[in-house]
Amino acid sequence: MFDFKYFTPTKVMFGKNAEDKVAQLIQEFGGKKVLIHYGGGSVIRSGLMQKVTDQLDKAGIPYVKLGGAVPNPRLSLVYEGIELCKKEGIDFLLAVGGGSAIDSAKAIGYGVMNDGDVWDLYDYKKQAKASMPLGVILTLAATGSEMSDSSVITKEEGLVKRGYSSDYGRPKFAILNPDLTMTLPDYQTACGCTDIMMHTMERYFTNGGNMELTDSMAEALLRTVKEQAKILVKDPNNYEARAEVMWAGSLSHNGLTGCGNDGGDWMTHKLEHELGGLYDVAHGAGLAAIWGSWARYVYKDCLPRFKRYAINVMGVPANAGTDEEIALKGIEAMEDFYREINMPTNLKELGVNATDEDLALMAHKCAVGVNGAKGSAKLLHEEDMLAIYKMSRKD
Repeated sequence: MFDFKYFTPTKVMFGKNAEDKVAQLIQEFGGKKVLIHYGGGSVIRSGLMQKVTDQLDKAGIPYVKLGGAVPNPRLSLVYEGIELCKKEGIDFLLAVGGGSAIDSAKAIGYGVMNDGDVWDLYDYKKQAKASMPLGVILTLAATGSEMSDSSVITKEEGLVKRGYSSDYGRPKFAILNPDLTMTLPDYQTACGCTDIMMHTMERYFTNGGNMELTDSMAEALLRTVKEQAKILVKDPNNYEARAEVMWAGSLSHNGLTGCGNDGGDWMTHKLEHELGGLYDVAHGAGLAAIWGSWARYVYKDCLPRFKRYAINVMGVPANAGTDEEIALKGIEAMEDFYREINMPTNLKELGVNATDEDLALMAHKCAVGVNGAKGSAKLLHEEDMLAIYKMSRKD
């Protein structure tokens, strides 16, 4: 195992009607005037926004609202939020929604508290020195951004999607009420489960450092989400399944399931970022469409991990063949799971008809985004990235 730092300062309020504590929590963390950042009309139609503003009004906390966060959140809205915060004297951010609203709010917080263009952070040109305090009311279990140090933003010019991580961006509190996820479309629920699992899988498939306790927790989380996702396909209003998935989403991306390793592989995410940037696909679906091709390209270089995953997560019998045969059965079982929850397993199923030029462009942008090469299961260069994209097209 490797040495590690584990820092998770987010206060979690979990359970039914947890959102009733939002004003109290904002005051606890020193908020005097709030920007409420959200996505579309779902938080308004559900009555959640009214519930939040009623509480802020009752507590005497002034606020300004900024909607419009969309999947693959846009840099232009971040700029708008930065200017609005400066104009209105905002000192606290409240994201109400899923990962897009949270990531966008994090970027706004960086932009207000750091000089220069906030995109320079996401373009790896500088590091944040501070951020505005942020609270979250989560309505979609997926990205884990409610407890993580990361956010992902898409720059419209050039369709560039980049992530940035800093402990300054970790939310002060996260309100998690599984009831708030009940109205999600089935597709979004499945995308969320895929993303949750992938956050731990990225940390799991490594060649650098392993810790038995971390591995066991990671495997338990993955098995749990896999089983609960299948339950939610048949019974989307199952509160217990929603709760299990919601808590797993937070734990999957707060660093817990990567303690003791080299930081993870993350190439499935990097490959999907270019796919999402160019085609604006749902993040979880894009991950599912890429993962099988990535896995088949790298598994021989990370065979012990793929064998362990097949046995301990996917239930492949330990006597099912050679190490390589077991690993491949695990990959096949994972793709069968994706199909069971109606997720794609290639670009064609995702609805993306990519040309050779598109694939080459994505591979080049991906290589630029990782400064040439990245990967722990297998170090990938631009030619490797292109090969994986070609495999995922399923010609």
